[in-house]
Amino acid sequence: MSNTMPKNDWFAMVRTLGMVSLLSGVLIVMAYEGTAARIAWNKQQATEAAVFAVIPGAVQKATFAVGQDGFTRLENHDEKGPKVYAGFDASGTLLGVALEASAQGYQDTIRALYGYDPVKQCIIGMKVLENRETPGLGSKIVTSEEFLKNFGALNVSVNADGSALEHPIELSKRGMKPESWQIDGISGATVSSKAVARALNESAQRMAPLVKKHLDQFTVK
Repeated sequence: MSNTMPKNDWFAMVRTLGMVSLLSGVLIVMAYEGTAARIAWNKQQATEAAVFAVIPGAVQKATFAVGQDGFTRLENHDEKGPKVYAGFDASGTLLGVALEASAQGYQDTIRALYGYDPVKQCIIGMKVLENRETPGLGSKIVTSEEFLKNFGALNVSVNADGSALEHPIELSKRGMKPESWQIDGISGATVSSKAVARALNESAQRMAPLVKKHLDQFTVK
Protein backbone atom coordinates (compact mmCIF):
# COMPACT_ATOMS: atom_id res chain seq x y z
CA MET A 1 0.00 0.00 0.00
CA SER A 2 1.40 3.41 -0.98
CA ASN A 3 1.66 6.14 1.65
CA THR A 4 2.12 8.87 -0.97
CA MET A 5 -0.44 11.67 -0.65
CA PRO A 6 -2.63 12.09 -3.75
CA LYS A 7 -1.71 15.16 -5.77
CA ASN A 8 -5.17 16.71 -5.37
CA ASP A 9 -4.96 16.41 -1.56
CA TRP A 10 -1.47 17.94 -1.58
CA PHE A 11 -2.64 20.97 -3.59
CA ALA A 12 -5.68 21.34 -1.32
CA MET A 13 -3.45 21.38 1.76
CA VAL A 14 -1.12 23.99 0.24
CA ARG A 15 -4.11 26.12 -0.82
CA THR A 16 -5.62 25.93 2.67
CA LEU A 17 -2.32 26.88 4.34
CA GLY A 18 -1.95 29.77 1.89
CA MET A 19 -5.42 31.07 2.67
CA VAL A 20 -4.82 30.79 6.43
CA SER A 21 -1.52 32.67 6.10
CA LEU A 22 -3.14 35.38 3.98
CA LEU A 23 -6.03 35.78 6.41
CA SER A 24 -3.63 35.96 9.36
CA GLY A 25 -1.60 38.66 7.60
CA VAL A 26 -4.70 40.70 6.84
CA LEU A 27 -5.89 40.45 10.46
CA ILE A 28 -2.48 41.56 11.77
CA VAL A 29 -2.43 44.57 9.44
CA MET A 30 -6.00 45.49 10.40
CA ALA A 31 -5.17 45.21 14.10
CA TYR A 32 -2.11 47.42 13.66
CA GLU A 33 -3.99 50.02 11.65
CA GLY A 34 -6.79 50.00 14.18
CA THR A 35 -4.54 50.54 17.18
CA ALA A 36 -1.65 52.64 15.80
CA ALA A 37 -3.49 55.93 16.12
CA ARG A 38 -4.60 55.15 19.68
CA ILE A 39 -1.07 54.11 20.70
CA ALA A 40 0.37 57.32 19.21
CA TRP A 41 -2.28 59.39 21.01
CA ASN A 42 -1.54 57.68 24.33
CA LYS A 43 2.18 58.32 23.92
CA GLN A 44 1.51 61.97 23.18
CA GLN A 45 -0.71 62.33 26.23
CA ALA A 46 1.90 60.67 28.46
CA THR A 47 4.61 62.96 27.12
CA GLU A 48 2.57 66.12 27.68
CA ALA A 49 1.60 65.03 31.20
CA ALA A 50 5.27 64.51 32.02
CA VAL A 51 6.06 68.16 31.22
CA PHE A 52 4.93 69.26 34.68
CA ALA A 53 7.04 66.52 36.29
CA VAL A 54 10.31 67.62 34.66
CA ILE A 55 9.78 71.40 34.99
CA PRO A 56 9.25 72.03 38.72
CA GLY A 57 6.76 74.80 39.46
CA ALA A 58 5.18 74.87 36.00
CA VAL A 59 1.39 75.19 36.00
CA GLN A 60 0.79 75.88 32.31
CA LYS A 61 2.49 74.82 29.10
CA ALA A 62 2.68 75.50 25.38
CA THR A 63 3.76 73.19 22.55
CA PHE A 64 6.21 74.24 19.85
CA ALA A 65 7.37 72.66 16.61
CA VAL A 66 11.11 72.49 15.97
CA GLY A 67 12.25 74.08 12.73
CA GLN A 68 15.41 75.33 11.03
CA ASP A 69 14.74 78.88 12.21
CA GLY A 70 13.83 78.00 15.78
CA PHE A 71 10.41 77.20 17.18
CA THR A 72 6.82 77.76 16.11
CA ARG A 73 3.91 77.61 18.53
CA LEU A 74 1.41 74.82 17.79
CA GLU A 75 -2.30 75.01 18.41
CA ASN A 76 -2.93 71.53 17.01
CA HIS A 77 -0.83 69.07 18.99
CA ASP A 78 -1.61 66.28 16.49
CA GLU A 79 0.77 67.77 13.94
CA LYS A 80 3.67 65.52 12.98
CA GLY A 81 7.32 66.27 13.58
CA PRO A 82 9.57 66.95 16.58
CA LYS A 83 8.08 69.04 19.38
CA VAL A 84 9.23 70.78 22.54
CA TYR A 85 7.11 71.89 25.48
CA ALA A 86 7.59 75.16 27.33
CA GLY A 87 6.53 75.30 30.98
CA PHE A 88 5.40 78.54 32.66
CA ASP A 89 4.41 79.65 36.14
CA ALA A 90 1.02 81.24 36.89
CA SER A 91 2.24 84.67 35.75
CA GLY A 92 3.48 83.37 32.40
CA THR A 93 7.19 83.38 33.23
CA LEU A 94 9.14 80.69 31.39
CA LEU A 95 10.54 78.14 33.86
CA GLY A 96 12.01 75.69 31.39
CA VAL A 97 11.60 73.68 28.22
CA ALA A 98 10.83 69.95 28.13
CA LEU A 99 12.73 68.00 25.48
CA GLU A 100 12.62 64.39 24.34
CA ALA A 101 15.62 62.07 24.26
CA SER A 102 16.13 58.42 23.35
CA ALA A 103 18.89 55.83 23.07
CA GLN A 104 19.28 52.08 22.80
CA GLY A 105 19.32 50.35 26.17
CA TYR A 106 20.09 46.72 27.00
CA GLN A 107 16.83 45.33 25.59
CA ASP A 108 15.11 48.14 23.73
CA THR A 109 15.05 51.88 23.14
CA ILE A 110 14.76 54.03 26.26
CA ARG A 111 12.70 57.21 25.78
CA ALA A 112 12.86 60.06 28.24
CA LEU A 113 11.64 63.60 28.72
CA TYR A 114 13.88 66.11 30.48
CA GLY A 115 13.44 69.68 31.62
CA TYR A 116 15.99 72.27 30.54
CA ASP A 117 16.38 75.63 32.28
CA PRO A 118 17.98 77.92 29.65
CA VAL A 119 18.76 80.63 32.20
CA LYS A 120 20.58 78.40 34.68
CA GLN A 121 21.74 76.22 31.74
CA CYS A 122 21.04 72.96 33.50
CA ILE A 123 18.71 69.97 33.36
CA ILE A 124 16.15 70.35 36.13
CA GLY A 125 14.20 67.10 35.86
CA MET A 126 14.02 63.81 33.95
CA LYS A 127 11.29 61.20 33.52
CA VAL A 128 11.60 57.92 31.62
CA LEU A 129 8.65 57.54 29.24
CA GLU A 130 9.41 54.10 27.79
CA ASN A 131 11.57 51.44 29.38
CA ARG A 132 11.71 47.69 28.78
CA GLU A 133 14.90 47.02 30.70
CA THR A 134 15.31 44.07 33.07
CA PRO A 135 12.97 44.45 36.09
CA GLY A 136 14.91 45.08 39.29
CA LEU A 137 18.08 46.13 37.46
CA GLY A 138 17.60 48.33 34.40
CA SER A 139 14.26 49.50 35.78
CA LYS A 140 16.18 51.36 38.49
CA ILE A 141 16.54 54.28 36.07
CA VAL A 142 12.83 54.82 36.80
CA THR A 143 12.63 53.96 40.49
CA SER A 144 15.98 54.90 42.05
CA GLU A 145 15.68 58.20 43.93
CA GLU A 146 19.46 58.50 44.09
CA PHE A 147 19.73 58.17 40.32
CA LEU A 148 16.96 60.71 39.69
CA LYS A 149 18.75 63.21 41.93
CA ASN A 150 21.32 63.51 39.13
CA PHE A 151 18.79 65.55 37.19
CA GLY A 152 17.98 68.25 39.69
CA ALA A 153 20.72 70.57 38.43
CA LEU A 154 22.80 68.76 35.78
CA ASN A 155 25.16 71.21 34.09
CA VAL A 156 24.48 71.59 30.34
CA SER A 157 26.13 74.98 29.76
CA VAL A 158 26.49 75.97 26.11
CA ASN A 159 29.99 76.76 24.84
CA ALA A 160 31.21 80.25 23.94
CA ASP A 161 30.25 80.15 20.26
CA GLY A 162 26.82 78.64 21.02
CA SER A 163 27.31 75.56 18.88
CA ALA A 164 27.24 72.74 21.45
CA LEU A 165 27.59 71.93 25.14
CA GLU A 166 30.73 73.13 26.87
CA HIS A 167 31.10 69.66 28.37
CA PRO A 168 29.37 66.46 27.18
CA ILE A 169 27.07 64.70 29.62
CA GLU A 170 28.96 61.69 30.94
CA LEU A 171 28.31 58.72 33.19
CA SER A 172 30.67 58.37 36.14
CA LYS A 173 31.26 55.32 38.30
CA ARG A 174 28.95 54.88 41.25
CA GLY A 175 29.90 57.33 44.01
CA MET A 176 32.56 59.02 41.87
CA LYS A 177 30.97 62.13 40.34
CA PRO A 178 33.58 64.90 40.41
CA GLU A 179 31.98 67.17 37.80
CA SER A 180 28.58 68.90 37.61
CA TRP A 181 27.93 67.58 34.08
CA GLN A 182 28.43 63.95 35.09
CA ILE A 183 25.76 61.42 36.06
CA ASP A 184 26.31 59.09 39.00
CA GLY A 185 25.61 55.59 37.67
CA ILE A 186 23.62 52.73 39.17
CA SER A 187 25.35 49.55 40.34
CA GLY A 188 24.08 46.60 38.32
CA ALA A 189 22.39 48.80 35.71
CA THR A 190 25.38 50.24 33.87
CA VAL A 191 23.98 49.72 30.37
CA SER A 192 20.69 51.44 31.20
CA SER A 193 22.48 54.28 33.01
CA LYS A 194 24.77 54.79 30.02
CA ALA A 195 21.77 54.82 27.70
CA VAL A 196 20.15 57.64 29.69
CA ALA A 197 23.41 59.63 29.70
CA ARG A 198 23.87 59.08 25.97
CA ALA A 199 20.27 60.03 25.19
CA LEU A 200 20.46 63.25 27.18
CA ASN A 201 23.84 64.18 25.76
CA GLU A 202 22.80 63.64 22.13
CA SER A 203 19.63 65.64 22.61
CA ALA A 204 21.12 68.47 24.69
CA GLN A 205 24.10 68.90 22.36
CA ARG A 206 21.64 69.76 19.61
CA MET A 207 18.73 71.34 21.45
CA ALA A 208 20.27 73.42 24.25
CA PRO A 209 22.08 75.80 21.86
CA LEU A 210 18.93 76.09 19.73
CA VAL A 211 16.67 76.87 22.70
CA LYS A 212 19.16 79.40 24.11
CA LYS A 213 19.45 81.14 20.73
CA HIS A 214 15.68 81.44 20.22
CA LEU A 215 14.60 81.92 23.81
CA ASP A 216 12.35 84.88 22.92
CA GLN A 217 10.12 82.58 20.86
CA PHE A 218 8.82 80.76 23.94
CA THR A 219 5.78 82.71 25.07
CA VAL A 220 2.75 81.44 26.96
CA LYS A 221 0.34 82.93 24.38
